Amino acid sequence: MSCRDALSGAAAATDHGWTGPEVHAFVTDGPLPDWDASEEEIDRRDRQLVAISRPVAAQEAKALLACFEPDDCYGVAWSLLHLVETGPNPVLTAESAPDANEWHHRLWTRAVNGGLVPGNATAQHRRENPAAGQQAGPVLQ
Repeated sequence: MSCRDALSGAAAATDHGWTGPEVHAFVTDGPLPDWDASEEEIDRRDRQLVAISRPVAAQEAKALLACFEPDDCYGVAWSLLHLVETGPNPVLTAESAPDANEWHHRLWTRAVNGGLVPGNATAQHRRENPAAGQQAGPVLQ
């Protein structure tokens, strides 16, 4: 789902329309840029996030989910994750599909670790990081 699809779905889900013009502007601008974006573009998206009032509404948090890209956008994706988490938790109520964006997996794991949803965070972590269950070196006795 694209940011714009999420925006129209969230707006349709509310009785009184879109309540946050800052969220609307952020989602309308699309997903976060990747590593090759200009410094100005990254700064602009960061300023957009800072301008959004916290906590976000449930519909806003769901719309913002679609703005994650695989890249962390020089830390801006972490700011987006923290913003989404200010909304009514959990934003994700079911485990992400195996091919879902890593940020959705991260949100799910954090919800499990925080006790917001039932689940096995260790199993989720191993699915995301197959090497995590392997020993890094020889075991000394």
